[in-house]
Amino acid sequence: MCFGKKTSAFSASSIELQKNEEIDKMIRKDKKKLKKEIKILLLGAGESGKSTILKQMKILHANGFSQDERREIRPIIFSNLIVAFKIIIDEMSQLDISFEIKESERFEAVILVSEDIGPDDPFPMECLPAMKGLWADRGVQSAIKRGNEYALHDNLTYFFGNIDRLFARDYIPNDQDMLRSRLRTTGITETVFELGELTYHMFDVGGQRSERKKWIHCFEGVQCLMFLVALSGYDQCLVEDKTANQMQEAIMLFESIVNTSWFKRSSIILFLNKVDLFKEKLEHSPVTEYFPDYQGSNTDFDAACHFFSDKFRDLNRNREKEIYIHFTNATDTNLLKVTMQSVQDMIIQNNLNNLIL
Repeated sequence: MCFGKKTSAFSASSIELQKNEEIDKMIRKDKKKLKKEIKILLLGAGESGKSTILKQMKILHANGFSQDERREIRPIIFSNLIVAFKIIIDEMSQLDISFEIKESERFEAVILVSEDIGPDDPFPMECLPAMKGLWADRGVQSAIKRGNEYALHDNLTYFFGNIDRLFARDYIPNDQDMLRSRLRTTGITETVFELGELTYHMFDVGGQRSERKKWIHCFEGVQCLMFLVALSGYDQCLVEDKTANQMQEAIMLFESIVNTSWFKRSSIILFLNKVDLFKEKLEHSPVTEYFPDYQGSNTDFDAACHFFSDKFRDLNRNREKEIYIHFTNATDTNLLKVTMQSVQDMIIQNNLNNLIL
């Protein structure tokens, strides 16, 4: 009897020990997996290009966009055009600008009554001459030139430059169209992709003020913070507040983010984005008009770039923490590919506090 009890106890102990070893093995396996996963949080004010970066990662590292996804974007592109023209028309009355071509009033009526389309619907052909007619009106062009005063989105010029292609019956958006399309981000969007032995989880959150309260849920466990700033926003108001400046908003937001305890152990990468639009603007919109402390030439692209990079770098109160700064154009796939390779090398080199060891 006693021998039997001892055997039973020994067997139970052996089984328990085996289970513990299996659990420990699973924990080690899970930890190893977690150590090869990189969580990147995309932050920045509205219109900084965060969603475009996420789309680029999909193109570069996640097999791109399917035909169904491209079809789904068609109504959004049409809406981007219609909404832009409606905003311009509305702002013309606010800015006391009149049409210079009489027929523009008829074109205006066509735009104002235009309805949404579905993924398989062609763009309404009556809108094509209406958009072209309005674009040719010097009054409309005067309002477009003052787009920084009412946050006119910067994709209008691109889409209008391709307008005949967009209105083709068999139109399917290409990669550039997908990148330029604009749909306000609400909530949190995740894109997962692999580079080498690492799996990246990149999170995009809404940049408008009303969306920022949702960011806090993403902070925990972030190895890398990628903060985007639209350089071209130095003379631009916010979508949600015409009295606020996009660049000043980004500066205020970055200062609060970079010095928070949430990111003490996170690598911080600053993308000074939309360098192409920034360079174009310098010719007619002086930096000194919006930032009087700028000492360089208003047409010196390099000096203006370094002025803003220094301004953001100086916001970091922890001198032991380095801010990695890149000048980017999120719609340029090749440039972003090179930039992201540099980012990846930095992450591996720093080893993210021995995360992948």
